Amino acid sequence: MIRALRNVRITLSASFILAVAAAGALAGVVAPHPPLEMHPSDRLQGPSSRYPFGTDEFGRDTLSRLLYGTRISLLVAVLAVSLAAVTGTAMGVVAAYYRGWLEAALMRTVEVILSFPPVLLAIAVIAFLGASTRNVTLTIAVLYTPLFARIAYGSSLRVCEMEFVEAARAMGANDLRIIGRAILPNLLAPLMVQFSLSLGFAILLESGLSFLGMGPPPPAPSWGRMVSSGRHFMEISPSLVVFPSLVILGTVLSFNLLGDGLRDLLDPRLRERSGGRGNL
Repeated sequence: MIRALRNVRITLSASFILAVAAAGALAGVVAPHPPLEMHPSDRLQGPSSRYPFGTDEFGRDTLSRLLYGTRISLLVAVLAVSLAAVTGTAMGVVAAYYRGWLEAALMRTVEVILSFPPVLLAIAVIAFLGASTRNVTLTIAVLYTPLFARIAYGSSLRVCEMEFVEAARAMGANDLRIIGRAILPNLLAPLMVQFSLSLGFAILLESGLSFLGMGPPPPAPSWGRMVSSGRHFMEISPSLVVFPSLVILGTVLSFNLLGDGLRDLLDPRLRERSGGRGNL
């Protein structure tokens, strides 16, 4: 814990993420206007005391829509990556522990999903299922499940060959106990790093799908949709694109920096190699 607080990347990125999450959670309190409230006489206004981030083409407050859009982006990312982490970890551990035909079936399924470009596969799935928050969440979860499966599979293969696993088998422990008590705890470090990195990319993917009109349907505020609709008015009101883009950039970058910091913190080989430079 002390080492984590001394790591600048972890503290700064975690602080920004917590601030964004708090802003989304308290959007109903801190938002200056309802996100769907229209003010036709104030269309395409620049930043002002009444509208700190300006207004869109319908006179809706950009800041309020950004705050409420935070809920959608973070909720989709957290649910999708959590589902992917649970499913992928289970697939990887089971494949490494039981081996044989089950290993071949599970890992070939992972390879098939990885063979498709993620964005194109997401577009194809959403086009088939229809644009909705649930479908976007499930699609992102499917796309990121192979990443967790491969990490869990590779790490489990190494752990399964260690002596304490053999000792647990010799003492009569059942498979579920061995997996839960001996294998899974040794996978937490790489899975935590992948979880943090995947959250950032999931937000970016959700924003991209929303930009293409395949995210949560309107009038729900979404960061990607705000950028998409605001690009038509960039010459008149550039703030419509600038502020949502900066929020997306800052959030994704923070999750990536947090993942890098956790990787350096949890991997003893990297700590020894850096010779203390990991705090920079």
